[in-house]
Amino acid sequence: MDFEDRIVETRLKNEEEELELTLRPKRFNEYIGQKGVTDNLKIYIQAAKMRKEPLDHVLFYGPPGLGKTTLAGIIANELGVELRITSGPAIERAGDLAAILTNLNENDVLFIDEIHRLNRSVEEVLYSAMEDFALDIIIGKGPSARSIRLDLARFTLIGATTRAGSLSAPLRDRFGVVSKFEMYTPKELAEIIRRSAEILNISIDEPSLMELAMRSRGTPRVANRLLKRVRDFSQVKGTGSIDTEITDKTLKALGIDKRGLESLDREILSLIIQRFQGGPVGIDTIAASIGEERVTIEDVYEPYLIQAGFLHRTQKGRMVSEEAYRHLGLATPGDQQLTLND
Repeated sequence: MDFEDRIVETRLKNEEEELELTLRPKRFNEYIGQKGVTDNLKIYIQAAKMRKEPLDHVLFYGPPGLGKTTLAGIIANELGVELRITSGPAIERAGDLAAILTNLNENDVLFIDEIHRLNRSVEEVLYSAMEDFALDIIIGKGPSARSIRLDLARFTLIGATTRAGSLSAPLRDRFGVVSKFEMYTPKELAEIIRRSAEILNISIDEPSLMELAMRSRGTPRVANRLLKRVRDFSQVKGTGSIDTEITDKTLKALGIDKRGLESLDREILSLIIQRFQGGPVGIDTIAASIGEERVTIEDVYEPYLIQAGFLHRTQKGRMVSEEAYRHLGLATPGDQQLTLND
């Protein structure tokens, strides 16, 4: 199965962008979860407004789908300024960055998603922009080349990354506010699903809310995607309202179990248990065994399996936990040893 078609894929799909904008909160009072992050940001924003200064540069890091882009929009709204959105891979040359920065107005917010993927030459230009609100531009070539400095409007850079460790130290140190995003609790996800259902005018009962929340892998984007798929089933095979019967039917059809695992997640765990006695086994061996690329396993499947406690990453390789054995209905090594001794 193409991982881009996964219902539990946490990255935003192109066809979801318009609906995602509809569901995104616009203010702090609409935003659910990440309380530690938002409580601190409210103070920083209020202080910046009192001083009539731009907010310090902000770095968000954590798994995809947890609301980093949404929170950047809320910050801009709370500050009463414009938000400009781009991504690391989209800024190919220093000139591209210069064009973006020179078009910012005073105190505007620039959001760079996947900032860890910035070109190194672009990143070096960003240093002076973040610290001095100025751009050093080289004009000409050879002996006649000269450097000029362009002053910029004071702005706030918000960077988002799923790989904080991939950021260079000079770039990371220039952010005054660094916030980690945590996975959401089922209760928080249920509130997010309730809010989305109201916006989309979907009738859903309480047990279905919790069932979807439990299977959403701690990620609001997955929760909203599951809600939309259950809505489809309820309109075609049900009454139009979402109840436990249509919810169970949908989740069974999608192959998503009680912990939010889909077929390939379970295949990876089963492979390590049955073919490699629970591990340790190398990531390249796993990738070759299931016919996927190593980077796909590491970026798409492993993060949630590790977060949920089903998989451990060790120096010798990947190992499954006893919880994974129990979830798949298999006897743990300890149980097997007891049986042999009996």
